[in-house]
Amino acid sequence: MSKVSYYTADGLKKLKEELDHLKSVERPKASQDIAEARDKGDLSENAEYDAAKEAQGLLEMRISKMEELYSNARLIDESQLDTSKVLVLSNVKIKNQSNGMEMKYTLVAESEADLKTGKISVTSPIGKGLLGKSVGEVAEIVVPNGTLKFEIIEITRD
Repeated sequence: MSKVSYYTADGLKKLKEELDHLKSVERPKASQDIAEARDKGDLSENAEYDAAKEAQGLLEMRISKMEELYSNARLIDESQLDTSKVLVLSNVKIKNQSNGMEMKYTLVAESEADLKTGKISVTSPIGKGLLGKSVGEVAEIVVPNGTLKFEIIEITRD
């Protein structure tokens, strides 16, 4: 059974664009590489031909996996999400109770997580610990080096 993945509109658009690129640009290029290698002579001793066929096989496997991912993708309807609790697509401002440091994160699906832009996965330890909490609550999150306590200061949506 395939796993359903949830995406924002941007994340789903990026997935579709990457899949289209693989099909419309990479696939014809792989076919061209095979044709060029075939023209170079005896196929039984042609390492270029073998490499081109292997690269094509890997590309087709990647396209197949992405098609499956895209077919099981679901768009998150942001208008239906509750802003009183931390959910997927929540912008959460938290305060680390041990050092007083404040941080702001957006909780996203695992496939869209990017710590550099402040997007953390709902399946990460911090993401899991924040889910379902309300403003003023303290989330105790077990991480490899102990337990962290974060106070939820603010929950917003874009």
